[in-house]
Amino acid sequence: MKLTFLGTGTSQGVPVIACHCDVCTSNDVHDCRLRTSALLTTDSGHNILFDIGPDFRQQMLRHKVDHLDAILITHAHRDHVGGLDDIRSFNYVQHRKMEIYLNQEARVAIERDYHYIFAVHQYPGLPEANLHTVDGSTPFFIADNIEVIPIRAMHKDLPILGFRVGPVAYITDANYIAPQELDKLHGIDTLVLNALRQEKHFSHYSLPEAIEIVHQVNPHRTFLTHISHEMGLHRNVCSTLPPNIQLAYDNLELAI
Repeated sequence: MKLTFLGTGTSQGVPVIACHCDVCTSNDVHDCRLRTSALLTTDSGHNILFDIGPDFRQQMLRHKVDHLDAILITHAHRDHVGGLDDIRSFNYVQHRKMEIYLNQEARVAIERDYHYIFAVHQYPGLPEANLHTVDGSTPFFIADNIEVIPIRAMHKDLPILGFRVGPVAYITDANYIAPQELDKLHGIDTLVLNALRQEKHFSHYSLPEAIEIVHQVNPHRTFLTHISHEMGLHRNVCSTLPPNIQLAYDNLELAI
């Protein structure tokens, strides 16, 4: 497998519009972050997308992605689903609807915000998608029998999903994961987990809180994502972290 970080920034991205802090004015490419998303490419060549934010088009073009088999949605906040309209390009090329997996809360929000996609009488050329509701407790299979284990978490008061696919797990925007859900992560090689900033936040894990989760799960390695400009410069933060925990950055590719 290969995991590609398409974006590792928070909802505003980095640099933030009109901000002149050290991070937003940094010349280090590691400090330039599109909205959070990642692409998992399986050994059989299937492409599975984690979230489809407003930078989706740019991310697909940057990485020359020419097919997409499924999209796993963590939750329906705009920075995670704002690129949904652009699946139409894959509809045209692949001659089929896009398969999208999400929980009930995200489904309600997407059917409301993208109502035109699901209208009974559709305008020609609109995006096409099959929405599959995931209950969070039962593994499911996608794209030629690939098993996905959902990880239930909370983003303040919003139920969200993380996903485990074989030896890799992807969780973002969480600030609480119940012990029974953490049990689903034991034995993984690679954990991707959100860490917004160093100070505590009301709806996202901070860096110390994310590190505590890593200690509980004990994966071989962890890459932190959904990173705000408030985290600090990439090189400075990474120098304080243990070797098995690092900040992810845009365009990072991992062999799994």
